[in-house]
Amino acid sequence: MRPRFILAALLLMTTFASPVKAQVIVDMSLITCQQFLEAPPDRQALIAWWMRGYYSAAKNLSVIDFRYVEYNTKVVMAYCKKKQNRQETLMSAIQKNAR
Repeated sequence: MRPRFILAALLLMTTFASPVKAQVIVDMSLITCQQFLEAPPDRQALIAWWMRGYYSAAKNLSVIDFRYVEYNTKVVMAYCKKKQNRQETLMSAIQKNAR
């Protein structure tokens, strides 16, 4: 009886111990300036490029100028660093400052 119990317990443990694949969904329209500034540099770059692609597509542009991405990132970061703008959404900051 005991070996069957151990076998059943091992079977249950291996069934529930399989790795779980988490899916992370980020609503980009809800990211605040504060969250953007607190993100690691690689995540900031990813967000900046995603936003650039988003706004380029909205304007029906098929070309991205690297100079504008760098310039706009600096301008938006300077805007976000101001204390009164920390809770503003990043998308709003981009719309007000990027060209």
